Amino acid sequence: MSTHALADTGVLTGRSLRHILRSPDTIITTAVTPIALMLLFVYVFGGAINTGSDGSYVNYMLPGILLITIASGVAYTAYRLFLDLQGGIFERFASMPIARSSVLWAHVFTSLAANLVSVSVVIGVALAMGFRTGASAAAWLAVAGILVLFTLALTWIAVIAGLSAKTVDGASAFSYPLIFLPFISSAFVPTSTMPGPVAWFAQNQPVTAIVDTIRSLFAQEPVGGDIWVALAWLVGILVVAYGFAVAIYRRKIS
Repeated sequence: MSTHALADTGVLTGRSLRHILRSPDTIITTAVTPIALMLLFVYVFGGAINTGSDGSYVNYMLPGILLITIASGVAYTAYRLFLDLQGGIFERFASMPIARSSVLWAHVFTSLAANLVSVSVVIGVALAMGFRTGASAAAWLAVAGILVLFTLALTWIAVIAGLSAKTVDGASAFSYPLIFLPFISSAFVPTSTMPGPVAWFAQNQPVTAIVDTIRSLFAQEPVGGDIWVALAWLVGILVVAYGFAVAIYRRKIS
């Protein structure tokens, strides 16, 4: 990305962030559902769930809750992008001497910033509920890196949805399967407790590798090959989603 494009992206990102600051309910709404799920699973179901570990259940389930938080948050990216598209903002930007790619990147960076705030809120609530970790600074940085990659991958999928949707509801509806995916993974219960076909799917879908990696980092345990599987999934999804998003965007503005 050139210096000109970076400057344009910075200006447009500031515009998008100001919209969020004027309506902070976006971040609040994004965090409410994961927090409600965390309260429900820990205080209602947690006592009946055997994870096979000695740690508290909030420690076990937090990685999955963080992914649900991000999956919920990226829906707003698709929503805001759809409104910009329908409102003619893209056409106005196209008539100005700005880098065309900066329009999409501004939405992506805004999504990244908003979701990191939401994730921080959820972690704060988890700490109040008893979440504890002796993870080193390096482990926390690794967790942050994985969450950033996860956010970027899902955000570019959101960009595809926002550019392709025909209605406002359709723009954000894509996130429902993403929010549901952690429930069929190791996020809440070990995959070994699931029926055969479900267990096979849970063990081989990307969320399980990501959740297991974050959980091991928090627990100061060896991550093994999970981290490489998780990174392969995340980078692969990111590259493919980015390619499709850019191709759709070019067709829209051509």
